[in-house]
Formats: sequence, C-alpha cells, structure tokens
Amino acid sequence: MSRHTPAMRPSPAHRTPQQTQQQQQHTPLQAQRRALAALGLSALALAATTSSHASEPLSSLGPNPTLPAPEHRLLPTVNVAVATPWLPGQQPVPAIGLQVTRFAEGLSHPRWLHVLPNGDVLVAESNAPAKKTSGGLMDWIRGLVMKRAGAGVPSADRITLLRDTGGDGVADVRSVFMSGLTSPFGMALVADTLYVANADALVKVPYTRGATQVEAAPDTVLPLPAARNHHWTKNVIASADGHTLYVSVGSNSNVGENGLNEEEGRAAIWAVDRASGQARPYASGLRNPNGMAWASTGKAGDAPVLWTVVNERDELGNDLVPDYLTSVQQDDFFGWPWSYWGTNVDTRVQPPQPDKVARARAPDYALGAHVAALGLARSAGLANWPSAYQSGMFIGEHGSWNREPASGYKVVFVPFANGQPAGLPVDVLTGFRDSEGHALGRPVGVAMDGRGGLLVADDVGNVIWRVTAAGR
Repeated sequence: MSRHTPAMRPSPAHRTPQQTQQQQQHTPLQAQRRALAALGLSALALAATTSSHASEPLSSLGPNPTLPAPEHRLLPTVNVAVATPWLPGQQPVPAIGLQVTRFAEGLSHPRWLHVLPNGDVLVAESNAPAKKTSGGLMDWIRGLVMKRAGAGVPSADRITLLRDTGGDGVADVRSVFMSGLTSPFGMALVADTLYVANADALVKVPYTRGATQVEAAPDTVLPLPAARNHHWTKNVIASADGHTLYVSVGSNSNVGENGLNEEEGRAAIWAVDRASGQARPYASGLRNPNGMAWASTGKAGDAPVLWTVVNERDELGNDLVPDYLTSVQQDDFFGWPWSYWGTNVDTRVQPPQPDKVARARAPDYALGAHVAALGLARSAGLANWPSAYQSGMFIGEHGSWNREPASGYKVVFVPFANGQPAGLPVDVLTGFRDSEGHALGRPVGVAMDGRGGLLVADDVGNVIWRVTAAGR
C-alpha cells in the first residue's frame, strides 16, 4: 500500500485560522427557509415540470456572462424531471450531420466511461453510496426526489467492460471487470496500472491488455473525504508523463451549511504523486468539479493545460450561478463558498472572508445556470465529423433540478481556438426530455472511442449512446 498524506487537508495557503476554528453560521432567513422546506418540499417535488425544452439564456453563456441579482426565496425552486424509460426505437436527437446508435444497453445506472488503448470501454455502474439516515421527513423527501429523477436505485458498485469485436459500433462482449467497489466513478490507466476513484478512496489494480476482468484486490493509494458525501462523485486523470494523478473532490454542501469542518479536503482538485502517493492541493474553491481533460495552449513548446467542468451553487435564482468550464493552474482559487464568478460575494455564507474573495479567480467560460455539467472530453480522432467539431470540448450536461424552465439534459460542444473557448456551445445530442418534461435519459460521462465516435453514458436510460458522423 502506498503512503499518503494523513488527512488530505488544505495547506495553510488554502485555509485561515478563522476558517479552521469556526463553523458556518447562517442567517435567520436561511433557518426559516429550511424549516419551511421540511414541510413544503414534498409538494413541490411531486410537481414535475411541463416545459418541453431545456433553456439557457444566451447572456448566461460564454466568457463574460451577465449575472443577475441573487434571489433569496423562502423556498427554493424544485423542478424535478420524472424519469421515464426510453421506448423501443426511441433515442436522443443528434445535431445535423451526426447520427446516434446504441452502443450498449441494459446497464445499471452507468455514470462514467474510460476507453482503454485496445478500444475496450470501461463503464462505472454506480450511484451514491448508502447513507445512514435519521428516518425523518427530509430524508423521506430526498429519497422521493431521487427516485423521481431516476437516481434512487442502489449502486451496482462495479465496472463493466464492453468490447466491440465486429467494429460495427455495438458492444457484443460484456463482462464484469471489477466488483465490490464503493460508488466508483473516475478511471485512469497509466502503463499497466488502472486507477479508480471510489467515493471514499483512490485505488489501483494491475491491468493486462485485453483482460476482461481483474482478479487482484484493489490497493488503496489515497483515502478521499467521504462521510456525508453530499457530492460523492470523484474523478481522476493522469498527467501526460504519468507522474501525477489529479483527483477531483466535490463539496459536502451547497454553500458550507454543514460547517467548514466538513469541507476540509473538499471543493478541490488534488495532485497525487504516483510514485509515493503523497498528495497536495492543486486548486480549490471549486464547488463540485467532475470531468477533467487536457488541452493544448496552441503555442509551441507549452505544456498541456488541465480543464474541468464545475457545478456551481444553487438557490440563488433560475439564472444564477452559471456552471462553468475552466482551465486550472496550481494554487488557483475559484471562490467557493464565499464568492462566485470571481469576487461576487455570496451573503449567505457567514462569517465573510474578504481576503479569500479578493483572490478568487473568475472561471473561463459559463455554461448556463444549473445545467449540471459533469462529463468532459477533448475532441480527438473525429476526422470524418464536420469541421466545426475538430477542436474543442464535449460536455455532458446532466440537467437541472433547481431551475424553471429546466436547463441542461443534453450534450454540448464548446469550440476552441488557440487554446481557449471560441464561440457559443453547440448542441450535439438533445431530446433527453419528452414533450411533457419527463426525463427519458440524462447524460453524464462522455468519451472518445478512438474509432470516430463519441460515447455518452446515460444513467437514467441505462444506455451507452454512440454519436458518429452521419452515414458512417
């Protein structure tokens, strides 16, 4: 077992003594809203939206979004799209010039994808880990909302291998590659070692090219913050030289309402030395970073830059705060929980931290509020696709619960030029909601398959979709 940093706590540069000693205090309005929510949220959760299409205003997209004034409502907007299975023959709607087919189906809540060098596809079939509950009203309501949204199924806790031996874009071999995991999510292969980010630890197993299952027990590389696990999904990506692993860990709350002591080591991306297992903070103030990908700066000799997509905070209004796509550098701080989109103060968070806010960096690119951006993949190997998709990032938007009208529920493409986003997002795969607002599916992980296709994990539809150029 590799040695690791004992508690994975932020360094002094990322914490102040006041932050360490004090828990979050909340205003009387917030306390009142929580009390009323316990009584009224169930009725709101039972009313599914009738909006037929996800909608993000253009002003909330791009490098310089317009941020409206925050709204502090007594009760938050709860707009849950009821999960309804795809009917035979139904499928999402691809953009003009593209087509979509079922690569695999009949899975159990497929969340994340990793394509191995030989073309095999690993799928993390996973859901939130089981939690101890009080058995009270709020726990019942949360369970009801999750069930309606298609997220109430137990976690399969496994990674499944899919193989397309015929090259026809349909997986004809399926095997349980790993089982007995703890809500697995991100995966990264370095040489002959496969790393898996469980909800509670980064683990590793030996990998043999072409193997359809792993027999070795996972070895823990680094424990990861777990406990309440408000945001349980953890991701991992390796540097180009394989020396460093980057691990994303989401926050344990919306805006620190569970106390800052529960946020230590969270809302951050960690850099882990692969040889020693030693971890250090890489970037912080990221409420819930998920997908990560490398992109060139566009300048000869420059090292690739790490990019991530982040879910921002809720309950400030339909169009606040935008989820975002951003580059990430060592020691970047993005404001959470004290501020958003740079130095815009969130007055719900007490006590204030003006020193923290002053150094908060604004993200690179807004994706729209509450779209729940999760999957991220750099376009590559798409020579047959239309030219507009040759340089940029594909993003899986899982869809909103805190917005009316709904947003997300699609896969988009953000074009890049000279190492930066250039232009508005382009819809790649839509139609995950029907005319009555039901969620037929919800996209999560996205990955290039190395054969001219984009794979999309649909955790509500239990399908892996494959998007290719039309006629291919």
